[in-house]
Amino acid sequence: MPQRVMIKGTRAGNVRLYSQYLRKLMHHRNLLNFSLIGLLTIFSTTCLSAAEGLSDVSDRVRQYVPVKLTADLTKLTEKQKKMLPLLIRAAEIMERCFWYESYGDPQPLLSELKDPNARKLTSINYGPWDRLDGNKPFIEGFSDKPLGANFYPQDMTREEFDEAKLSGKADLYTFIRRGADGELKTIPYREAFDEEMRVAAALLNEAAMLAEDPGLARYLRLRADSLLTDDYQPSDLAWLDMKTNTIDVVIGPIETYEDKLFGYKAAHTCYILIKDTAWSERLARYSEFLPQLQSSLPVPEAYRMEKPGTDTELNAYDVIYYAGDCNSGSKTIAINLPNDEEVQLQKGTRRLQLKNAMRAKFDKILLPIADELIATDQRKHVTFDAFFSNTMFHEVAHGLGIKNTINGRGSVRKALKEHSGAIEEGKADILGLFMIQQLHEQGEIKADLEDFYVTFMAGIFRSVRFGASSAHGKANMIRFNFFREQGAFERQSDGKYRVNIDRFGEATKALSNRLLTIQGDGDYQKAAELVEQKGVIGEQLASELKLLEDRKIPVDVVFEQGLEALGLR
Repeated sequence: MPQRVMIKGTRAGNVRLYSQYLRKLMHHRNLLNFSLIGLLTIFSTTCLSAAEGLSDVSDRVRQYVPVKLTADLTKLTEKQKKMLPLLIRAAEIMERCFWYESYGDPQPLLSELKDPNARKLTSINYGPWDRLDGNKPFIEGFSDKPLGANFYPQDMTREEFDEAKLSGKADLYTFIRRGADGELKTIPYREAFDEEMRVAAALLNEAAMLAEDPGLARYLRLRADSLLTDDYQPSDLAWLDMKTNTIDVVIGPIETYEDKLFGYKAAHTCYILIKDTAWSERLARYSEFLPQLQSSLPVPEAYRMEKPGTDTELNAYDVIYYAGDCNSGSKTIAINLPNDEEVQLQKGTRRLQLKNAMRAKFDKILLPIADELIATDQRKHVTFDAFFSNTMFHEVAHGLGIKNTINGRGSVRKALKEHSGAIEEGKADILGLFMIQQLHEQGEIKADLEDFYVTFMAGIFRSVRFGASSAHGKANMIRFNFFREQGAFERQSDGKYRVNIDRFGEATKALSNRLLTIQGDGDYQKAAELVEQKGVIGEQLASELKLLEDRKIPVDVVFEQGLEALGLR
């Protein structure tokens, strides 16, 4: 962890001047172990008593509706119940690692905040920047969040990074820091978090001793090794091999959304889950359609040459604990992993639908939005089954399309850099809907197609509220603007939206083609142009979002979780 320097008596009006001075000082004196984010924390905490009085902090907290994370534990054995405290303790370690990656040491900041709403909002966002408002600061003394969070030196430029002859600089599991000579250097996660990973690995190994499912026991042991070596592929493969486990845990550095500078660095996260066997059985048959759906994608053959793994698995879970990256700002309701392109092509992925979290968002957020913004006669088409299916096929669609560019530019993720997240999330949303169209035409999906379209439209209004700092939010803005231009929906005189069923289907195919082509070409410029031109909230959409805010409809959920919520304490 970076060293910290306590400087007293700093006034709010001078914070930026001090930070600019220290940036120069760090550059010239090569103060290796200082984290600028940490320094800004110190400066800002000395003036938080005034800053925390911002009038909208309590309003921002009310954007999140509390939800208790519970599940039916009666089907668990005594050994399985004993595993849960161990896994939660390991999750808490991921929480501390993510705080460092997002911001730095949170304790000076949190301890100085007197207003409980300011502390709560800071905890929800893992820092003083509002993830639902483009990562703008809600505490005075802070500028906008650094695009590279705390993965890179704050005074590092893109050009300096690009020019650096540094092995491993774009790896998922390295921090970039300055050496004593002022030059950039890499620090592997396993070294930066040596103590934390040793404790987490010990907890996973202890949980493995209690695991009655052989696949889960093997995965936990391999994942423990991964935390210590930064080699996650063996444990990713073992995770896909699990078939009969009731308890599941996703843990480690996984998604790269927190790195908005390049999209290279993975952030620590943890989910603890309990499988819903009945719902999982309903989903099992869809995996076999993936090769057929890949071959029917609305793009030239070169863009659909990759073959999705045939070992793809769909399951439903109740999630009982979120920690770190997945718990920041807007909460994930479905998972598609692993992200490793080699693993995906070899064995596919697993799609996990987080049913209890999904139900909470549907009941508390999506239905109230539909009441306000969906045409009255189409409101009946907003259903939980359609919401569940749209979300599920979004995750399935991550496995379709293309992972590596067709022109030698490497992986799509590296070619599109910081825009890869928004383009990939947009692709998954739109291909998920395309898959539903195809399966409906084949008679595999019996529900009314209008249910999926209208629920999808209501879902755009839900997700676009996550803001411009979210890859999911940007993807929804792109889709809203594209669909509007294609006439896929219209705004009625009463302010409610009507879906045009025929044009909705055509717009789905057109946007699928555009996103898949950008990915296959690895066209960074076109990706940037699409995000810049269509990943924005226009005046009319802004008025709709203001209406939802005025009606006090929550934007997302915040969890009450842990052993007490589960009735285990």
